[in-house]
Amino acid sequence: MNSAQADAYLHRIGAEHPAWPTSDVLRDLQSRHLRTVPFENLSIHLGEEIVLDEERLVDKLVGARRGGFCYELNGAFGALLGSLGFDVTLLAARVYGEDGGLGIPFDHLALRVRTVDGGDWITDVGFGAHSHWPLAFGDRGEQRDPGGVFRVVESGPDAAGVRDAGGGRESEDLDVVLDGRRRYRLETRPRVLGDFVAGSWWHSTSPLSHFSRSLVCSRVTKDGGRITLSGRTFTATAADGTKEVVEVATDAEVLDVYRERFGIELDRVPELGRTG
Repeated sequence: MNSAQADAYLHRIGAEHPAWPTSDVLRDLQSRHLRTVPFENLSIHLGEEIVLDEERLVDKLVGARRGGFCYELNGAFGALLGSLGFDVTLLAARVYGEDGGLGIPFDHLALRVRTVDGGDWITDVGFGAHSHWPLAFGDRGEQRDPGGVFRVVESGPDAAGVRDAGGGRESEDLDVVLDGRRRYRLETRPRVLGDFVAGSWWHSTSPLSHFSRSLVCSRVTKDGGRITLSGRTFTATAADGTKEVVEVATDAEVLDVYRERFGIELDRVPELGRTG
């Protein structure tokens, strides 16, 4: 990512160019990203190709002012952080399902980010409702965050009951836990963006994928709450957890919500099952 692209990306999330890649700067950038760049899977239902290439991702998030899902959001954000002097490593994760089982290999992309002041962080702007701030990679205690109480724990014997369709567990894997529930299992082995192509394709095409079976667009609000459009259901969740739910009636109103609440300009409404 060149300096002009980095400046445009920073402008997109309302941030100034930082003097140093510190932990405080990382926290600010992650918070701003979550408030401005939506988590969304609309490309799948608009028949748009998802390409895991740095230039294409930046063009989508910055040039087209769109959002994306984990591979796109964390892929682009990792490129930005690297251009600003942060030490960034891409990590693969597998998401825990409602039944406690683990998803496919390369199910999720997260970032490990090291800062000049000695910080070592799990940074994630692509997991929907998750931590608002980076999580300390080596801290095994409670980490309180506007998104809840998190822990990063070794996936040892206490996780032995987890069904693992992949046939095993790496001894260095970590589990990210939110409010007592395991959210995803994180590998510590470094990866490259191309490693996630198969996972992105599966989530975009498989009838078993949650993303192929649902429409979602969501972002954090300035007060720490969240707004989400799931199909035609708009939900505004306040920081205290109270919710207001509205059904959006017409296509024109759906497009207005995308534009006015998420900053996304579309010329047609995404539809489940649409391939182009």
